[in-house]
Amino acid sequence: MSQQKPNLSFWQIWNMCFGFLGIQFGFALQNANVSRIFQTLGAEIDDLPILWVAAPLTGLIVQPIIGYLSDNTWNKLGRRRPYFLYGAIVTSLAIIVMPNAPVLWIAAGTLWIMDASINITMEPFRAFVGDMLPEKQRPTGYAFQSFFIGIGAIVASALPWMLTNWFDVANIAPEGQISDSVTYSFYAGAVVLLAAVGWTVYRTKEYSPEQLAAFEAAEDASKAAHVEKHRTAGQYFSGFAIWTLIGSAFLAFIYTNSLDKELYLVAAGLIAFGLIELISGLMVKRQAISNGFYQVVNDLFHMPKTMKQLAVTQFFSWFALFAMWIYTTSAVTAFHFGSTDTTSQLYNDGADWVGVLFASYNGFAAIAAILIPVMVSKMGLRVSHLVNMFLGAAGLISFIFIENPDYLLVSMVGVGFAWASILSLPYALLSNALPAHKMGVYMGIFNFFIVIPQLLAASILGVLVRYLFEGQTIYALALGGASMIIAGVSTLFVSDPHSSTTPSQQQ
Repeated sequence: MSQQKPNLSFWQIWNMCFGFLGIQFGFALQNANVSRIFQTLGAEIDDLPILWVAAPLTGLIVQPIIGYLSDNTWNKLGRRRPYFLYGAIVTSLAIIVMPNAPVLWIAAGTLWIMDASINITMEPFRAFVGDMLPEKQRPTGYAFQSFFIGIGAIVASALPWMLTNWFDVANIAPEGQISDSVTYSFYAGAVVLLAAVGWTVYRTKEYSPEQLAAFEAAEDASKAAHVEKHRTAGQYFSGFAIWTLIGSAFLAFIYTNSLDKELYLVAAGLIAFGLIELISGLMVKRQAISNGFYQVVNDLFHMPKTMKQLAVTQFFSWFALFAMWIYTTSAVTAFHFGSTDTTSQLYNDGADWVGVLFASYNGFAAIAAILIPVMVSKMGLRVSHLVNMFLGAAGLISFIFIENPDYLLVSMVGVGFAWASILSLPYALLSNALPAHKMGVYMGIFNFFIVIPQLLAASILGVLVRYLFEGQTIYALALGGASMIIAGVSTLFVSDPHSSTTPSQQQ
């Protein structure tokens, strides 16, 4: 007998989302300090994007796999919680290793491990909201996640600055060594991440597979049931030929014209996608389709309409964020503090101030997470996201016009609202359009549209900064602002046919 999911109480939603405080503590330490660690260990400005490629690339690979596996897992810990716990343990260990990396290549390798494990923890959290909450409570659930992301990141981002200014911990070190303020911050992050995720694992119970099946039957009764579709082997082989040809031609163009090495990443991605289509086509031809690889690829080609529309919004949103994460440290230290010498007091004061700025935008995001449900009730999901993205664009573009770094705190208000919105409203739109039994895998595939713009940014931002912006990274932040404007406008074209509030009703 089918049944509707019950509404959860405030504290039940609080407990199920609390682990995101720890996840974002780790992410915030990474975002605010990894460029600083790389530069300290000898990386050039031009090398930063390609070194950062570990973060999105691991997410591209790990999230759909974990999504598929968690959809098909059930043990004594539950469906999603095993991945919360085991991913958090490995992440905490990687966070401890990161500031102790003796050379650049070890730091880059540690970033790969850190990001892979944190993705194992994070991906099921998105599906967890879809599992546990009825449709009308999902915007609230994702807003709770945004709130905890903001709170965790406030402390994590500002921690090196606080240790230096409140406890006299050194923020400078001999050449090639990481300062004590950064090192101790990472140690604290490992403890907070494991403790917060452990709280969610301990305090939350998941619905059994039988209960979820009953809930899904009730949902299917009120909307069109999910129909499994498949491509033919010929379609996959055609895709293989097209993508491989395009990628190979671009690869030859890069080589013959001696273009920047970062662009090889784009060509490799095109060829890799062609090979994925080839493998899928062979599986279809041999009728070997009962495996996770094929299922993920097949689901990618048969995404719900809403998910395809949100892909555009996500692409431009995360291109902007990646530009900000990569270049804010070098932009602020050079443009606002006037130093590019990583051993100087000015540079390290500027880098510490970036930590404060990152903490502040996460703080404003926590406030925005409280206000966003109110905005949605008044303006709807789509218009609310549009407004927040425009605020974020104004914040990033204003970096060019503000000379006093203290006033950059005002810029972070807009960035905070955009960040909170990016972490909640697209997921609220998406979860209402997904079949319950594929919530995890589709949330993992949705991550492609976060990862692909970051890989593109890693490939082309260094080229743009070098040749178009003449090495002035402040303009990369302005480019990120323009990208947020496009993301906001694209939201107006997103439909939400399965929500209790349709787009036409929202406006």
